Order: sequence, then C-alpha cells, then structure tokens
Amino acid sequence: MSISLEDQERLDAIETALLARWPETRIAPSTLRIAALVDILGSPQLTYPTIHVGGTNGKTTTSRMIDALLFAHGLRTGRFTSPHLETFRERIAINGQPIEAKDLIFAYNDIAAYFDLIDSKFEHPISFFEAVTALGFAAFAEHPVDVAVIEVGMGGEWDATNVIHADVSVIMPIGFDHMEYLGYTLHDIAATKAGIIKEGGFIVLAQQEPEAAKELIRKAAEVGADVVREGIEFSVESRSVAVGGQLITIVGLHDTYPDIFLPLHGKHQGANAAAALVAVEAFFGDQPLDIEAVRAGFAAVTSPGRCEIVHRDPTIILDAAHNPHGAKALTETLTNEFNFDEIVAVVGIFADKDAVGILMELEPVVDHVIVTQSSSERAMPSKELEKIASTIFGTDRVFEVTNLKSALDRAITNARRPLSDESVGIIVTGSVVTVGEARSYLRKKFAQ
Repeated sequence: MSISLEDQERLDAIETALLARWPETRIAPSTLRIAALVDILGSPQLTYPTIHVGGTNGKTTTSRMIDALLFAHGLRTGRFTSPHLETFRERIAINGQPIEAKDLIFAYNDIAAYFDLIDSKFEHPISFFEAVTALGFAAFAEHPVDVAVIEVGMGGEWDATNVIHADVSVIMPIGFDHMEYLGYTLHDIAATKAGIIKEGGFIVLAQQEPEAAKELIRKAAEVGADVVREGIEFSVESRSVAVGGQLITIVGLHDTYPDIFLPLHGKHQGANAAAALVAVEAFFGDQPLDIEAVRAGFAAVTSPGRCEIVHRDPTIILDAAHNPHGAKALTETLTNEFNFDEIVAVVGIFADKDAVGILMELEPVVDHVIVTQSSSERAMPSKELEKIASTIFGTDRVFEVTNLKSALDRAITNARRPLSDESVGIIVTGSVVTVGEARSYLRKKFAQ
C-alpha cells in the first residue's frame, strides 16, 4: 500500500526524533526505564499473550515463522523484530505486514510525550530501542492482536522486551556476538540470554553448544520452567532440497508433521522451522496443530535478507550474516544447495564485529571478494577490511570498492559472461545495514 507524501514526511520526522535518542548499540543494562515507561502507559504488553524469541542467530526468521503459523491458524498477530532492513515500520508488523503508516503515526502521537517524562526521571534517557519497543507494545494493544511474537533485541535479562510475561519462550542457538555487553564465554552469554526464562514458563531450546545448554537448563530448573529440546523432545526428521527451498518433516510435541514445503534455503532454516512449530504447539496447548494450516503457514514464510535470492541472471543472494556463526550457515547452504561455478562476495562489516572470523568462514566457498562499506557510522572502512581480507584470501582475490552501489555494479558486470557456460553467483553479506542498502538499490536497479 503506497504512503501519502504527508504521512511519509511524518514518518521521517518520527524516525529522526527516535534516532536522536541513544542508538541501539549504546546500552545501559537495565529494564528500569522501559518498566517505568510501560507502567505509565498502562502496561499494554500485558494485554495480549506473547511468545518471546531469544538467542544469537535465527531469531528474526523464527519469529517470522511463528507469526506465519499463528496467522494461518486464524489469529490476529503482532510481530516485533529488529533490526530492520529498509524501513523501521518492518519492526512492528501486524498480521504479517509492516504496520500501516497511519497506525504508527497514531501510536507515536499517543505515547511520545511519555518518553520525555521518563527521560526526566532517570540518569539515562529512553533509548531508540526502548522507544520503538514501547511503540510496538502500544500498537499491538491498540489493534488489538490476539497474540504477539516478540524478538529479543540484545541479550535477554536486561533487554527492553523483557517486560513481557511470555506464555512461551524460544531460545535459538547461542554464539559469540555483542561480547562487550554479554561476556566473552558461551557460559556468560547464555547466562544473560537465559534472563527471558521466567518462573513456570515453557521454554523451547534450539540446538545449543553444551556450555550454553548447561546454563540454560540450570536456569530453567531454578525457576521451575518446562523445557523441550531440539534433538530430544522435537526434531527435524527428514529434509530434502526442493526447487525454491526445502521439504521437511518435523517431529513435534504432539504429532509428526510431514511434507512441509519451506521456501527458504539452508539446513539451519529447517531447524528454525522446528523450533517455531513447537513454540506454536506449546502456545495452543495439548492438541496437535492442523497440518494444512501448518503447511499453509510455512509456505507463506518470507525472510528478507536471509539467504534471499533477489535476482536471477546473475543470481544475487542477500544474507545478513554478521558473525562467524551466521557466515558458517551461509557457507554450508551455498555448498549444499547451490551449484555455482564461481562465487563473488560483496562484503561490508561493522568495525565492532569479528571480520576475521566472518571472512575465514566464507573463504573456502568464495572465489573473489569485493570489500566495501555501508553508509553506517559503524561500518569498518573498506581499506581496513581490504587489509584483513587480503591476509585471508590473498591479494589477487580481493578488490576494494568503497561505495556499496559501485561495488554491486562491479560484481554484476563481472558475473555476466555471455559467451561462457559458467554460472556465477553473487552473495552480499557482512551486516544487516549492508544487506538492507543493497536490497533497496538492487530493487530499483532491476525495476527499470
């Protein structure tokens, strides 16, 4: 649905006002501010049941899958995810679609005055993420939704989303990311992420490293939460690559669900689907889900910027992997589900991320890498990334193009070989911002 010029101007003004607050990367670990804010708003986040999704990788896609399954079962849904690729309306979705401009403007006008009030009461102001989280809570209450799927922003224990009382919590695989806030061992990171495990709650655990699993299960036992684990209480029974995605059979808590077409690539997406299905089973209670609704829900799933094919001839794949765990999943998917003769990677990484770890995961499958940078202030300068990439790939496989659009153009030009039978794939990866900006540019470029 197109947005009027007037509404777009209002949205831009709202985004500017929100971005003037503390950025998402600046954290004062505490839920005191958000708790005070939602309290003064009348606790909108407690007016509907919620499913909370934490972990390191796969949170956004799994949230989208849960949303699609709930919607296919006839419920009005709200979905809160972060970060966004192209517009901040993506973070607050209603019935699977980004919130309408008018609804977002209404919600903001309704609660914005309270941001300043809370700012005046605390040492640190309400941050961008806290403000957007409160906006989502208020918008879902206003709609109203039957259920909201809420993705954790960072960590868990002190994340702004952790003022909900979730009916079901899901913890996706835990890896190394945001170590400056979460700790430098898997045990420490898991301890913070376990903060979403509530007394008497129901916890769905995706496959975890033993160190993380131990801490999560310890916390669940401490508070008396029920735990179901991938590979024990539920699993992906079978998986085969299919045109445009994969065909999977999931063993859930109450039934086995065969022949589900999932229009996403990668073994990890099959695992995400299993966690999503079990979360929805747990939400509904003791009876099996309707298999036709399950199939319809999964068939409708999209996951922009997650191994997303945005163009053919040449094939261009966008993947927002921004840590080694994500890059490894991308590499496995490229190896097992695509058969390119050559792969060119366009890579832009944030300065505070593990560039060495990401590039080392990509090196075995990528033939040439074009290093670049997004418009974000957090972007690692392309010259610096070039030096790191050259030590891993060798100088003859690395090219530096500072401007992202020019880097994409170069990759596309190099991939077009009219007199050759070789198929060349282009992957764009390294950060959500790199992928989001590439997605916007490529959509315009190929729409002509």
